[in-house]
Amino acid sequence: MQEFAGSSSPGRNGSPLPGLVLLYAERFAELPAAFPLTRERLGIGREPPADLVLPVSAVSRVHAELRWEGGGFVIQDLQSRNGVLVNGRRVHSDRLEAFDEVRIGDALFKFVDQNAEEYALYRIDGSVVRGGSRRAREASHLVGGFQMDRIVADLERIAAAELSVMLLGPSGTGKEVVASELHRLSRRAGAFCAVNCAAIPANLLESELFGYKRGAFSGAERDKPGIIRAAHHGTLLLDEIGDMPLDAQAKLLRVIQSREVLPLGATQSEHIDVRFICATHRDLGRLQHDGRFREDLFARLNEYQVRLPPLHERKEDIYALTRAFLARSGRPDLGFSVPFMVALLHHDFPYNVRELEAAIKRAVALCRSPNLEVELLPDAIRECLTDYGRPLGAASPSGVPSPELESEGVAPSEEELRALLVANHGNVAAVGRRLGKARMQVHRWMKRYGIEVDEYRA
Repeated sequence: MQEFAGSSSPGRNGSPLPGLVLLYAERFAELPAAFPLTRERLGIGREPPADLVLPVSAVSRVHAELRWEGGGFVIQDLQSRNGVLVNGRRVHSDRLEAFDEVRIGDALFKFVDQNAEEYALYRIDGSVVRGGSRRAREASHLVGGFQMDRIVADLERIAAAELSVMLLGPSGTGKEVVASELHRLSRRAGAFCAVNCAAIPANLLESELFGYKRGAFSGAERDKPGIIRAAHHGTLLLDEIGDMPLDAQAKLLRVIQSREVLPLGATQSEHIDVRFICATHRDLGRLQHDGRFREDLFARLNEYQVRLPPLHERKEDIYALTRAFLARSGRPDLGFSVPFMVALLHHDFPYNVRELEAAIKRAVALCRSPNLEVELLPDAIRECLTDYGRPLGAASPSGVPSPELESEGVAPSEEELRALLVANHGNVAAVGRRLGKARMQVHRWMKRYGIEVDEYRA
């Protein structure tokens, strides 16, 4: 079996390895958590002499082949009985890109272009393989494998430092949970407080943050300490900081610099000892460019930055998250069918972990049997299965040819993509249909241009 020969091949000179990361299989404990790709050609099948052996249902003895070709990996179906699916469509041969979902029989994977050897240490139930160890020293409320363990380890390193922390990521990715974990790890004596800057009217935000004295304005019948003062000796999360009005930004900057807060109507400042964490799904760089977010405030809040991945980039955690939500709903005894997990793994989850939790709570409420089935999932998830398993380029049930029939084409410009997102209210699947591209490709373009889809959703 040939090893990579070219200097540009992945895995050479210690570079992180590409590979297939297991997303789900009923007998997942019997399979490696990931398959790092170190050779130019690998056979996939149910039994030896396949290089990648998958002893799971619906896998043929000789099923598929992965090969290095033209600077990337190509997967090819070797006339297997049940075929190879990439992003839910049956393919004869397809070049794999980062986060592509691959189904071989009843085993589901995602392709990663790096760090496959790191993913291989974590099973989909959240456990670590024998001989492996987590980076984080303490147990955490953050559920997941490689990506979340790396985040928790980072939080542990900076927890005791007097650094302001900026949490970036789409809505629903768990920024408040991360902030709460950072507070817990810091061992600060005060409370953890959180305020959603987008949920408080602009004319009330200052009084909520800084507090006020009795008689400061009509209706101020008694002193109010304010959220910043309530977090004294503790941690304050300023959620959706990108929505804070400019005048409030200026006053917050003075508080952070002086470590003193002046309540409305007061003549004497009050000392505060607060660790500031802010969170946003907005592009603060663009807001600064447009004059809607202060550069000096950004510098003060951005002493350390944590980026939370959207759920469609960490689908290896969906099984563990589902199990956690079943336990939280009081039904850890429930099982689920393969089609149920296929539906969850194929869905994009535009609203991330929050959307997954809502889907599981709904399924539990409607379930009347020992197993969760596809019919219990919301319409948005079930509708994603409309073309699932259909050959790439085949007609849809409506008789309209699939948009993938269109040529490769050229990536849209940032302006064109933003215009499409505006026209489709942030619906990535709809944008993909307009462009004749798979939703994963649209996500790649958004990542390239630094576009946050939340900005375009109603």
